[in-house]
Amino acid sequence: MNKVFLQITAKKPLLLTVRNYAFKTDLKIKWVRPEKIPCYKPQKSGDLAGIPEQDKGQYLLEFRNSKELESANEHVKRLFTLEFNPSKCTKKAYRQASTDLVRSHDFDHSSIEVRLARWTGYIRAWQEVVERFPRNQRLKVCLKELIDKRKKHLKYLRRWDYKKFEWLIEQLNIVYKPPPSEFHWITRKESLVKLTDKFCENIKQERLNTLRLKFESEQPAFLEEKIRSLEFIRNEQKDCGVDVTVQDEEIDKVKKQLEELKSKTVVTEEY
Repeated sequence: MNKVFLQITAKKPLLLTVRNYAFKTDLKIKWVRPEKIPCYKPQKSGDLAGIPEQDKGQYLLEFRNSKELESANEHVKRLFTLEFNPSKCTKKAYRQASTDLVRSHDFDHSSIEVRLARWTGYIRAWQEVVERFPRNQRLKVCLKELIDKRKKHLKYLRRWDYKKFEWLIEQLNIVYKPPPSEFHWITRKESLVKLTDKFCENIKQERLNTLRLKFESEQPAFLEEKIRSLEFIRNEQKDCGVDVTVQDEEIDKVKKQLEELKSKTVVTEEY
């Protein structure tokens, strides 16, 4: 069998294919895929701050106007504060404070600014819960839907009343991020092309800077040689009795340029 194979290969040699597309490059370029930020994160939702620290000594919303609680014992009063109640009461108080901040009158419960403030309170509360329990898929879905709903109403408010829109996002401490007009996928190939172009531009700039420094270092000697050549040409033209083409002003100009260059070099060395 080996003899037959040798006879075949002797008559018709094998063609070895070279995988040029899979070569290993020596360029010091490393591409790391950017980390994907989930849509429910504050970086994507536009919330610049979370739920601030609430005063734990405040009463619950249902008992803030209670006259009986004013005359009660201190221990009883503490039982009706936010400190001795679940965290949902604190978040409810924050939502109420946010809506009171933007409502136009006491009976305003359904205006667009009040609804946006209420949704912002829910979004920030749910974001804290998702950070603690990242596997709660149902809450993630509800949070994403509420963020999209808030963005949609912010888009409408921006179109209807821009001054109120600016005032509202300032009061709620949020940033409106409209959806992009075009979506562009981030691919490894395109990113490597951009990084390679940037790498080549840096090499080109470094070599140009090196060449510029080399020319600047040779410039004084070049100007001195130019002055000697101009003086020699002028003297030779005078001795030969022909028209002098090199004027004294031209030589003085080169000398002045040389003096300025030397003074500039001295100042640079001092620094």
